[in-house]
Amino acid sequence: MGAWRLRGRGPLTGQASYARSCFGWWRLWFAAVKAVQIEEFGGPEKLRLVDVDEPVAGDGMVLVDVARSGINFADTHATRNDYLAEQSLPLIPGAEISGRTADGRRVAALLGSGGYAAKVAVPEALLVPVPDEVDDDRAAALLLQGLTAMALVHRCARIEPGETLVVEAAAGGTGSLSVQLGKRAGAKVIGLASSEEKRARVEQLGADATVDSRADDLGAAIREANGGKRVDAVLHMSGGDAFDQELGILAPLGRMVVFGIASREQRDISTAALLRGSKSVVGFWLAHLLMRRDLLAPMIGELLAAVASGDLEVSVGDVYPLSEAARAHEDLIGRRTTGKLLLDPSR
Repeated sequence: MGAWRLRGRGPLTGQASYARSCFGWWRLWFAAVKAVQIEEFGGPEKLRLVDVDEPVAGDGMVLVDVARSGINFADTHATRNDYLAEQSLPLIPGAEISGRTADGRRVAALLGSGGYAAKVAVPEALLVPVPDEVDDDRAAALLLQGLTAMALVHRCARIEPGETLVVEAAAGGTGSLSVQLGKRAGAKVIGLASSEEKRARVEQLGADATVDSRADDLGAAIREANGGKRVDAVLHMSGGDAFDQELGILAPLGRMVVFGIASREQRDISTAALLRGSKSVVGFWLAHLLMRRDLLAPMIGELLAAVASGDLEVSVGDVYPLSEAARAHEDLIGRRTTGKLLLDPSR
């Protein structure tokens, strides 16, 4: 329940006392904050800007004034309730924020949900201090996708110097960070993106080659970009036919890491094909990394330090008003965006 206030000039004084004495009641009203909420599952059209009760910070919790809310493709799954975690209604989407506490600390946090709001209550233990060198945009853009990119490149794909890494959606938030981390690990990086503008951006981030993700024969296009050779690792998030083609061009001992199913088209895998090619298919869901505090803290520290020093560039795309969250989802689903998308709760 939101915090309430008594209309009047103190406890049972002034207007409140008069109202109670004359009518036997007094008016209470709730402190409200803006949030984007859904009442039924569906696409972007279900997102509504509403007033909700201001969250209350209980024991061990801190109220954060949200400066930026991160938008992720997983949010579009959450609103349809077709992702890995079961959702319940009503739902305020959003898994990451940056902002300030009442005592002036600049913080960021990963959430289960509720980030598309002007204020959120967060467990103190989950707050991440943000260095002065990292602004609110990059702080909100970094945690979820930065941790994902680090886990994909280092823990799942286990990239070694001299290997070839293919990155899907390379102009997006996770992809753009994966390109840079792959290069820092000594790999040859091939980025997939759907437009010339996006591919140019991926090359600016250090990719050795880029490929049109909508190519008729995606596997052949990737091999051509790699001098006709097979590749060592693929970071895959699209599903469907692209999965089959990318699995087909993995070199012996190659690894495909699946971290999304954007097309919502799942695939079955032949165990015999894995054996014949000595190939690995690895799944990754960030929720399991978040359970490992021993791994999480060092990774977050490394990410923030790299961004603060300028060694890692966070590719921030459009910043939408909170009131235009539905348009942001439409643009993301329609592949009309580059970099990390954010919401500004002040608008």
